[in-house]
Amino acid sequence: EAADPEAMRARMVKEYKAELMHPYYAAERGLVDDVIDPAETREVLIASLSMLRTKHADLPSRKHGNPPQ
Repeated sequence: EAADPEAMRARMVKEYKAELMHPYYAAERGLVDDVIDPAETREVLIASLSMLRTKHADLPSRKHGNPPQ
């Protein structure tokens, strides 16, 4: 509904990038678990995946099943 939709879109994208596309936004909301050195990425991934290798999550029993149609 703007007079110049492309200019409005460009302005909104610029605002979004300025306000929401940085690590501080995620950290403020508790979305960041850890900050690692890029050189340590492989070791951190290996340790994380090896921890999950033996994980077994029990699914809760369903109260209601899927009824036939």
